[in-house]
Amino acid sequence: MDRPTRESVTLTRDRVAEERDWMLTRGDRIVPLINDVRTELGDIFSADVDPVTERDYRDEVNTVFADGDLAVNVAAMVAILRNLDVEGDYPGFIVDEILGRELAATIAGTQPLRTLGEATFHYADVHVHGPEDENAGVDDLEAALAAGFQERIPGWDWTERESPFSLEPRRE
Repeated sequence: MDRPTRESVTLTRDRVAEERDWMLTRGDRIVPLINDVRTELGDIFSADVDPVTERDYRDEVNTVFADGDLAVNVAAMVAILRNLDVEGDYPGFIVDEILGRELAATIAGTQPLRTLGEATFHYADVHVHGPEDENAGVDDLEAALAAGFQERIPGWDWTERESPFSLEPRRE
């Protein structure tokens, strides 16, 4: 499975593609988590939220990786979390939380989605627990992907409407 390799995190175009491809193969794990989070948060906030399909997820992963500057940063955090393990797990609790939160925020985009991605990461993280033989960082990675992409992919009514606070440019 995803056991530590002592591999360095050297980012090349090929490594960025490798991390993207790894993310694409996780759709069967990430999409149900996205939909669970959307359903639960929709219930909490009395909102109807559209579900996400694996195609939605794949398309959005490809959109993230089409922006090279965004792609290299996402790939770096994914690579670190995939390979992060701490003997006994708990002592490494903080580093995988920090990386997971930042990854979710980076994927989610600009404000307010960035902050919502961070907050949603913590919500998703308590629901994700990988198998015993998986690196400690992988469950945080999956929670981060679910949180970031669920913010980024349309489906929340408030993101589909014109903001009541938008102002016309002032003409002098």
